[in-house]
Amino acid sequence: MFTQVDSSLVSRPTPIAPDIAAQLAAKTAPWSCVLFDLDGTITDSAPGIMSRISEALAQVGHPIPSDEELFALIGPPLRDSFIHTLGMSEELADQALIIQRDIAALRGPSSGAAVYPGVAGLLRELHAAGMPLALATSKGELQAVDILTFFDLTENFTAIVGASPDETRSAKADVVAEALHRLRAAGIDTSNPVMVGDRIFDINGAAAHGIPTIVVEWGYGSPEESTAALSIVHSIDQLRSRLLTPAAAE
Repeated sequence: MFTQVDSSLVSRPTPIAPDIAAQLAAKTAPWSCVLFDLDGTITDSAPGIMSRISEALAQVGHPIPSDEELFALIGPPLRDSFIHTLGMSEELADQALIIQRDIAALRGPSSGAAVYPGVAGLLRELHAAGMPLALATSKGELQAVDILTFFDLTENFTAIVGASPDETRSAKADVVAEALHRLRAAGIDTSNPVMVGDRIFDINGAAAHGIPTIVVEWGYGSPEESTAALSIVHSIDQLRSRLLTPAAAE
């Protein structure tokens, strides 16, 4: 089941143009590599993220949003959400982001997070099958590395890419671009990649590079956000079949 996010709280990117959506929908396995989102796809990290955001906002004197509003902040670049969703100034958003990262560094970004059942096994299975994997998340890259290290998942990934410390790379499309760059630098074929994520930001960020997205239903998105997805899966078995089985996937 999708975790229902109030659509009025979601700051949505520009919808994918119909012609591009049609081109993406025509793409099929075998995939040359797979890009994975982190929050809501590999890890259920909402409780920890919401707690850290609340504390950071309190420290800069900004009103604490409702739990539903906090939940809607998970997925897009956090600084952008502070500014465009919460109406904070750029200066205040920068302060809150630094505090949030400091809290994560103190407690560990894995605090309040857990790997979804079956995901770790699937990542190891994909890696063992020779499928190149990259992480592409708008979470800070150092935090992402720490999380994968904590859960003993780093060895499955050829590239681990997240937002840069200065936020010049935080938009999903920019993160995906860097992930593709690092994969190519490692000698990986990126001619037919696929994204696995849970939010519209994953779908549109991947689409900017001609990459279709498989949406996982266990994440933080909603049916409305997933209309341009290549497919929606509700189980690890379904995801495995779409990533590893060309014909039987559909």
